[in-house]
Amino acid sequence: MTTPALLPLSGRRIPTLSPGASSFPHHRATLRLSEKFILLLILSAFITLCFGAFFFLPDNSKHKRFDFGLEDVLIPHIESEKEARHSSRQVIHGVGGHDEHRHREEEESLRDKIRADHERALQEAKEKLRKSKEELKAEIQTEKTKVVEDLKKKDGPKPLPPVPMPKLVGVSDGDPGDSDTKEKRDKIREPGQFVDERSRCCSQGPGRISDSGNGNSQMGATIVDALDTLYIMGLHDEFKDGQEWIEQNLDFSVNAEVSVFEVNIRFIGGLLAAYYLSGQEVFKVKAVQLAEKLLPAFNTPTGIPWAMVNLKSGVGRNWGWASAGSSILAEFGTLHMEFVHLTYLTGNPAYYQKVMHIRKLLAKMDRPNGLYPNYLNPRTGRWGQHHTSVGGLGDSFYEYLLKAWLMSDKTDTEARKTYDDAIEAIERHLIRKSNGGLTFIGEWKNGHLERKMGHLTCFAGGMFALGADGSPDDKAGHYLQLGAEIAHTCHESYDRTVLKLGPEAFKFDSGLEAVAVRQNEKYYILRPEVIETYWYMWRFTHDPKYRQWGWEAVQAIDKYCRVSGGFSGVKDVYSSNPTYDDVQQSFFLAETLKYLYLLFSSDELLPLENWVFNTEAHPLPVLHLGNITLPGSETQR
Repeated sequence: MTTPALLPLSGRRIPTLSPGASSFPHHRATLRLSEKFILLLILSAFITLCFGAFFFLPDNSKHKRFDFGLEDVLIPHIESEKEARHSSRQVIHGVGGHDEHRHREEEESLRDKIRADHERALQEAKEKLRKSKEELKAEIQTEKTKVVEDLKKKDGPKPLPPVPMPKLVGVSDGDPGDSDTKEKRDKIREPGQFVDERSRCCSQGPGRISDSGNGNSQMGATIVDALDTLYIMGLHDEFKDGQEWIEQNLDFSVNAEVSVFEVNIRFIGGLLAAYYLSGQEVFKVKAVQLAEKLLPAFNTPTGIPWAMVNLKSGVGRNWGWASAGSSILAEFGTLHMEFVHLTYLTGNPAYYQKVMHIRKLLAKMDRPNGLYPNYLNPRTGRWGQHHTSVGGLGDSFYEYLLKAWLMSDKTDTEARKTYDDAIEAIERHLIRKSNGGLTFIGEWKNGHLERKMGHLTCFAGGMFALGADGSPDDKAGHYLQLGAEIAHTCHESYDRTVLKLGPEAFKFDSGLEAVAVRQNEKYYILRPEVIETYWYMWRFTHDPKYRQWGWEAVQAIDKYCRVSGGFSGVKDVYSSNPTYDDVQQSFFLAETLKYLYLLFSSDELLPLENWVFNTEAHPLPVLHLGNITLPGSETQR
């Protein structure tokens, strides 16, 4: 069983497992023992057959003895019943000789069959003993593989019910038109062509990359996370390579503990997006297989899921550092999009009911100052530490309230109302302007506002713009402007570094604005949130500065993060000689590259009227739920 490799850096991004760590340390020793055992069995079978042949195989001198022995051993009832049957046949048919002759022929045929079986078994045993050790190993492995495949077929998943495919618009192309923009888009597309090579690169060292998987080596997070990016970029050969790997290697029957949140957004979200874009059933089937293994995490007194679950045993637990065993708002609050699609595709109401139960429970709880604390105890149903953040630990909870409304074709008005109320409280208590005029979102800790903003919080600029249309009290213009102000602040956090890449967190205190103070906040790990906001702002305003800022980021990443094995994070964005962390996060391909590619594409590629992006940038189609009744939805309403 693998163990967590790192403490989580945020609610959105929590590395959970050491990539490439083996779950089966004694596998090789076990294999040697099993081969020796099988060789002993073959030798024993040969000796037994020889012994049997010596006593039972007939020759001319012992033919009568063999007949007698055969009748005694194999058909002992024949002689004892022969007279009775013969006399009765004479009474019934008037003739007995013909039947007796027929039975003698059957007995002779049976003896011939046994003799042939013995001879064939002896011949096979001789052939086995003539083979080399390597040939025997190969045969044993073939037999093992066949047994495993037979078991998979026997215990395979039930076929999923047919459902209508949602309306899919703009799944390819997106040609921007002008040559300069197209040239930049092609430059962004280049790294995707080497996804397959980099996803298999797990050795660490200077200039090499260790893949961040949030799974283990059998789960291949980078391949799954990057699939829809490859498809959108038109890299169909690389996409097919990824599909083949998933068909042949993606295995969830491992004894591994994983983050429910990370597996949901990266694996289930990635597989669902790949299914909708390509129509290939394998992605849907794999997504459902994995989702079923996450359901035991919800077996808590409140129905609030554990942060982690063992895929094999179903045993769940929470992070040890999380406020007295609490679950995290951004984790249990970032399941709705994927789980609604799972219910839609499978007809299983459990997924929809699980996430709606979480929403109903939160609606009944008191919220200090209207804010949602980041921690909730799954045993007691009470808030943990009163810490509220729109960055790590809280961020995607608010994002999914808005996106639940958008994904329902704006019919889930309960989700929209919950989002609006939450944003109103955030504006009142967390959003401030610095002395230099920069709008930032702080963190609320035990009644005090900390004037610090994380890179993760920068996604909120895009969220405000995305939610502007439909805002209460005609505040659409206000929220679009708020999104622009957050985008500007986050750009400043990039522009004020040596590398022109943003730090993990930056403060607005003591004359320092949009600058990291602590050494452990100066790193950049290929995060996407600033690029994400640039893209949303471009879609809603077409202000050319967003493409300009995006291109600045492309150049900085290419200059300072590119290494021989792919792209690496850097440890200090204020240093002119940065040190690599030798990790290529899977979200670099899933999000950062995808948002950059979309920023330099036309609006016809994945239009926001038809697609909603999960928090890992995996596009899921809008479900016109006004015309659809999800299984289990009526009981919730």
